[in-house]
Amino acid sequence: MARILVTGGAGYIGSHTRYFLEKSGHTVAVVDDLSRGFRQAVPAGVLHSIDTRDRKKLTALLRQERIEAVIHFAAYISVGESTERPEFYFSNNVCGSLSLFEAMLEAGVKRLVFSSTAAAYGIPAKVPIPEDEPYAPINPYGESKVMVEKILEWLDRYREFRSIRLRYFNACGAEPESGLGERHDPETHLIPLMLRAIQTGQPVTLFGNDYPTPDGTCIRDYIHVSDLAQAHIAAIEHLLAGGKSDVFNVGTGAGQSVKQVLAAVEKVTGKKVPHTIGPRREGDPPSLVADSRKLQNALGWRPQRADLERIVADAWAFAQKTND
Repeated sequence: MARILVTGGAGYIGSHTRYFLEKSGHTVAVVDDLSRGFRQAVPAGVLHSIDTRDRKKLTALLRQERIEAVIHFAAYISVGESTERPEFYFSNNVCGSLSLFEAMLEAGVKRLVFSSTAAAYGIPAKVPIPEDEPYAPINPYGESKVMVEKILEWLDRYREFRSIRLRYFNACGAEPESGLGERHDPETHLIPLMLRAIQTGQPVTLFGNDYPTPDGTCIRDYIHVSDLAQAHIAAIEHLLAGGKSDVFNVGTGAGQSVKQVLAAVEKVTGKKVPHTIGPRREGDPPSLVADSRKLQNALGWRPQRADLERIVADAWAFAQKTND
């Protein structure tokens, strides 16, 4: 078992990954500046409130905690916000990452799993998307992740800094046992927005019903956050065992349309989702689905919770608890 640092560990995916790392027997320290994360998502004594751009504090923490590997989530993730404030995204996502990598090298830590994104592909030429599809980001958020991926490629070549870059799609669901679930401020993700619409009666806007898809709405690969956490653990354990750097998609390989998600939410909750149809959002591809066979073959990972109704049921259980 290893001593692992999770940056952004008070956020949605980071907090679930911390939970499953500990269940697997690893010792975990969390770095989060709490600008987007939630203090209550991390057990007392585990959280260190540090901005990833503070290299000196990170270096000291890595040495103090005798960290052996890092899983790096700490990033801003809203596509829309990134188009309004590109400099904000490049400062946090790129400069923060580089500061972390410098701190790791200073402390002699050379194993990292990076939380990347399907936004690296932009509007892909083929779906399901393979990992060799070229970089083609269409917004500053996607570009910021591509920049970090490229830094990692060079560090691997010249500094023996081994990394796994995980590009994933639509994380969703919750882990009821842990008390953890999806919270963003503002919330932009489809399933929690639909659940909120049921709870408040305020309609959710569904963007676009004229896409070239079977029912006219966008198709996405919805992956349960707990499956995603397990992929990060498989990746970090691969590196700790001496595995080489690589890039993997993480997804179910199956796409669900917005209307299919709506139907699943209504079936699970037994309630109608108040909604309106809005225009398409600029830059939204009609379909984004992962080809994750490479990850399954290389690391033996398989999604265990891919059923859409299971995902919605877990999210609904969390939404009801947090609304009490």
